Formats: sequence, C-alpha cells, structure tokens
Amino acid sequence: MTPPFLDLPQRSAKPREWGITHVLDSGLSVAEVESLVEVAGAAVDLVKLGWGTAVVTENLDAKLACYRAHGIPVVLGGTLTELAIAQGRVDQLTAWLRELQLTHVEISDGTIELPHARKLALIEQLAGEGFTVLSEVGSKDAAFIMAPYVWVEQIESELAAGAWKVIAEARENGTAGIYRADGEVRMGLIDEIAHAVPVERLLFEAPRKEQQVWFLQRFGHEVNLGNIAPRDVLSLETLRLGLRADTATT
Repeated sequence: MTPPFLDLPQRSAKPREWGITHVLDSGLSVAEVESLVEVAGAAVDLVKLGWGTAVVTENLDAKLACYRAHGIPVVLGGTLTELAIAQGRVDQLTAWLRELQLTHVEISDGTIELPHARKLALIEQLAGEGFTVLSEVGSKDAAFIMAPYVWVEQIESELAAGAWKVIAEARENGTAGIYRADGEVRMGLIDEIAHAVPVERLLFEAPRKEQQVWFLQRFGHEVNLGNIAPRDVLSLETLRLGLRADTATT
C-alpha cells in the first residue's frame, strides 16, 4: 500500500498490459515460490521457467499449481520451443502445454536457424489455437549484430502475426541482443525500435539493475521488463515507484 504522505507514480493493476515484470525462474522450489509471492506477488506478472528447465525439474506440477493458485501465468523457455520446432514436435509440445494448463507460449529463434516465414506461421498458428504468444527477436550470440531496421521489420511482422508482446533479447545475463557484450544498452537501436513500435507492445529483457534504471528513465515506470531474477523483483518495484536513489524524484 502506498503511504498517504508520499506522491508516487500510479501503478496499473494486474492483470497488466503494461508495466509488466517478467520473472525468470531457473529452478525455484515450491517454498521459494511461496516466499516470492508472499513478499512480492503483486509485482510479479509473468514467470518464465528458463531454457529447458521444465523438462528436468522434479517439482514441476507442484510449482505450476502454486503459481496458478496465485494467478501468475507461466511460460516455458523459448529454447524448449526451438528444440520442439527443430525436431518437428510442435504438436506434441502444445499438447504438453495444455496438459500442464499453460496458456502462454514463447516462440524464439535465438538458438536455431528458423526461417522468419516459418516463425510467423507458428505465431499465427498458436495464437489461433488460443495461446497467448510471446515472440522473441534477437540473437543469443553477443558477436551477432542485426541492423536496427531488421529488428523493426521482425517485431512489426510478429505483432501482426498475433504476438501479444515481442521480447527484445538480452540473454539471462544481459550481454547480447539489445546490449553490448559489457552490458551497455545499445541506445541507438532501442530508439529506432521505439520510434517505430509502440513501447507497450515490447518487453525488454533487463536482468541488471543499471539496465532496468536506463529503461525506466527512458520510457517511464510502466515499461515492460523481463528476465528479472526473483531476488530482484522488490528492487525493481522500488525503482518503478521512485523509492530508490537511482530513480527517486522530488
């Protein structure tokens, strides 16, 4: 609750269309999920089970039930979807998603070579089947540089195909895609993307505090941010509300 003696930015209410905090779960226990929800549940909008961890985690059903009980949607890592695509197992993947009662799916091409037309067709297919689709643009290879106009073209076409949000790739350590290898924001790239695409349709991966601060200062407290570590959810929420020196205003 906001204390009545402070003037703070107004946060949109869940379920949010903007101001989304997308959290990376790379192996939390059910007890850790409960702790996260107890401390910061109101700030968690979406959880991704990183990479292919959903395949090997031993508490998957119990963990998903916990997130579901607290009204937090879960999406599996895009790498898992890419493997299913590469092996021709998309139908089996979607059947498994339904078995797990998952409503969201991520479609990316940061690991495999996937013709963009095929990616667009998959986005359209899965959106048409009732899934909330998050697509991801950008490579996980820090040495690969994609021209800004290509980013814009891919983002626009993926939104047109039915993606709910397009994720701007950064990897879990913030050193690729929209960042340079040292974690510095590729400011010119971001500005070109934001000039062409409504920012509320984008989800910027920003695992580092300095990256979160940059996006909040550039686009405001309701910018969509992803790959947030569970331990950093409250920190990000204080940054959004100006309750930390980095974003505080008087």
